[in-house]
Amino acid sequence: MLVFIDESGDPGFRIVRGSSSHFVIAMVIFDDTLEAERASTAIAAARDSLRVKPEFKFTKSHRKVRDGFFGAVAGFRFRVRALIVDKAAVYSDSLREDSDRFYNYFVRQLLSHDHGALTGANIKIDGSGDAAFKKELNAYLRRQLREGQVSKFRFADSRRDNLLQLADMCAGAILRARRGDAKQDGGWLRVLQRAGRIENLWDFR
Repeated sequence: MLVFIDESGDPGFRIVRGSSSHFVIAMVIFDDTLEAERASTAIAAARDSLRVKPEFKFTKSHRKVRDGFFGAVAGFRFRVRALIVDKAAVYSDSLREDSDRFYNYFVRQLLSHDHGALTGANIKIDGSGDAAFKKELNAYLRRQLREGQVSKFRFADSRRDNLLQLADMCAGAILRARRGDAKQDGGWLRVLQRAGRIENLWDFR
């Protein structure tokens, strides 16, 4: 089982100064390694045909690129589980004031509330952040997750990993559908839903 995790939005709470109203952490699950390889190849081909460099990033992509990307990947067999955080529902001072703690907490929530979806998972997560942050997150998750849930946990550079780019695009599509402003657009999420790729969307309460 291969799992790829990325987020959309930010952990900040200065909404009037540009912080996002919501935060989404998503995982893309492949039960079949060969299917994951085929999806990765298709993403590489889409990047060439759509003239995207160096990587697919939802927030930096034009509508035509998003349409082309989801059209290229929707037919592959993967599952998306995501946690959607409306920051107005977060009351903890420690989470509101410490972005690393905020991120760690919601990654753990996503993985802990998987309803048995993960067994022996080989997890990759976008490797942004310094070495101390990565070490802390790795240790934090290994303390909190149930035995047998995760086989391997590592960080990777999304510029070199097509399937982390898939996780980014899925998280971005979900966030765009849940925004409460004029930029809200559920079209890309509907593509994933119609293809049967969305297994679970959990709104944090």
